[in-house]
Amino acid sequence: MDTSVLKDWAAPVRKNLMTEFEAQVLADLSVLKNQMVTLLGNGNSGRIAQIEGRVDQHERSLQRAKGFIVAIGAIFTLIQCLIELISRR
Repeated sequence: MDTSVLKDWAAPVRKNLMTEFEAQVLADLSVLKNQMVTLLGNGNSGRIAQIEGRVDQHERSLQRAKGFIVAIGAIFTLIQCLIELISRR
């Protein structure tokens, strides 16, 4: 008995046609890939790098403000000490 006839019958012939589902999946993957490139960028750019830059800038300005407040506090303490010394004399 010739088994090649059975093999041809058992395996349906599928040409290189995509189903609608496969086309939709590939389109969604393409959109996802573009969104990831936009989000991460090429290592130097992208939204995450921009956010990190803004956070770093905010931390620097916050540290400057803390230093300024400490310096003003020290100046006011010295002024208060001078006023106390003058008022006790």
